[in-house]
Amino acid sequence: MGSATSGPGGPAPDAQRRIRRSPMLFTAPLVLLCVLVAILLWEVVRANLPEATRAHWPWRLQLMSEEPLASLLAVTAGAVLARAQYARTVRPMLGWRSAYTAGELPGGEQAWSTGVFNGGQHTAALQSVDYRLVMEGDPVDGPVPEGAWTGLRALGEQLGAAGLRPAVDYGLATFGPGFPLVATGTYETIRTGVFSKRFVDEVRALHMRIRVTDSVGDTHERIIDCLKGAREPVVAPVEGPMGEPGSVPSPRPAPAD
Repeated sequence: MGSATSGPGGPAPDAQRRIRRSPMLFTAPLVLLCVLVAILLWEVVRANLPEATRAHWPWRLQLMSEEPLASLLAVTAGAVLARAQYARTVRPMLGWRSAYTAGELPGGEQAWSTGVFNGGQHTAALQSVDYRLVMEGDPVDGPVPEGAWTGLRALGEQLGAAGLRPAVDYGLATFGPGFPLVATGTYETIRTGVFSKRFVDEVRALHMRIRVTDSVGDTHERIIDCLKGAREPVVAPVEGPMGEPGSVPSPRPAPAD
């Protein structure tokens, strides 16, 4: 399941959300519980009918005797509740952190570096990483189609068309499917991208959509704006390339309605 997002230039939902549950470990037990509840209601109604009525169809049909039905219902309900509690325990907590750092790109200029980490208690397996590029001047209204999300290769082509060069204006990490986001118990991040001042000047937003699968088969998603905060004066670089005060791009004005 997904939720609507704003236009390509507008804000993206930043909160982590669960977009899919495991059919085998969640849907099947829940369907079995619903079936057992329906059988229980049938047997309760049937037991309260007169004997003469129960002699006729369809009330002659006895689906299950009361004692095994009650035991099976209790076991299934317990399994559903236990699974829900365990799913909360193993749920990943996807976080991110960004800051200006030196030495990440050629030229000595401090660059905006973004990294992600898993603050949960269990390791999550990476399912996919997709990107959505928003340049200055792009429209900001309307829904975001699924086709707006691209892979790393297509993103590189879009950035190249805009005149931005890899390893000079930006650097992006490549993650393969199944990459483990280990719950280290610290705030140490895995670097996902580094961006020069020119990149921050010319790109309004670079959204990165991360999808991971936890230990019970549920899929979680978080959308991160890799440039969020890069234009805030409070995080401006302390020094420039030659020890002079660093500069930070000006904050973007809010788009007109």
